[in-house]
Amino acid sequence: MSWDTVELDVEDGVATLTVDRPDRLNALNLETLAAIEEALAAAEDGDARALVLTGAGEKAFVAGADIEYMRDLSTPEAQAYAELGHRVADAVETFPAPAIAAVNGYAFGGGCELALACDLRVASERAVLGQTEIDLGIVPGWGGTQRLPRLVGDEVARRLIFFGERVDATDALEYGLVGEVVAHDQLDGYVAEMASELASKPAFALRAAKDALNAANETSQAAGLAYERRVWSGLFGTHDQREGMAAFVEKRDPEFE
Repeated sequence: MSWDTVELDVEDGVATLTVDRPDRLNALNLETLAAIEEALAAAEDGDARALVLTGAGEKAFVAGADIEYMRDLSTPEAQAYAELGHRVADAVETFPAPAIAAVNGYAFGGGCELALACDLRVASERAVLGQTEIDLGIVPGWGGTQRLPRLVGDEVARRLIFFGERVDATDALEYGLVGEVVAHDQLDGYVAEMASELASKPAFALRAAKDALNAANETSQAAGLAYERRVWSGLFGTHDQREGMAAFVEKRDPEFE
């Protein structure tokens, strides 16, 4: 499959999805959102064991939704646009392998929300992030009001959303909005190494771990703990569980499926 505004490369179990509209700072219009949704499905069908999201060019990860497109939307049209954005973010969040956002530049509005849907976020020293919708007369509409406070805490999330603050990589790291900051010219290689290491892990167990971690945000602690018990015990008898424990006992490297 091919798309005009998205590139997907799957190699050695790692799917790299690049939003490719550098002339528009990789802003997400309808075509691009639909392409991302299709590319995510293709990556899943390709049995990707790790997913990397990034943006083309030197300036932006994803600078946000396409404001020129949004400005004249009716309420029903805006609802449909929001639903598509939510489907894409949800597809990233529930992708059956760890997803890493390689934030190589601007990540505003919907771009920040796309990063929030990932499991891990690594930022270039040049990155600038923010939920900037308030200055457009709107609020985050693709999950930011829900995912951001779970990541950075309620007070910080309210400040970022109320003021539409744009934070550099150093402040983003301090807030917990990203997990690591690396030199700009090292970002791609660093994230590629992370993704490669994740792809070498037992895929079924990683997916179970991701599902259990996501459940912590959706249910009570008691329900989440019950889910964890079921997932944990359900891994026993799988090839990767048998192989991982045998390799540990036998003091050798495991050979996971």
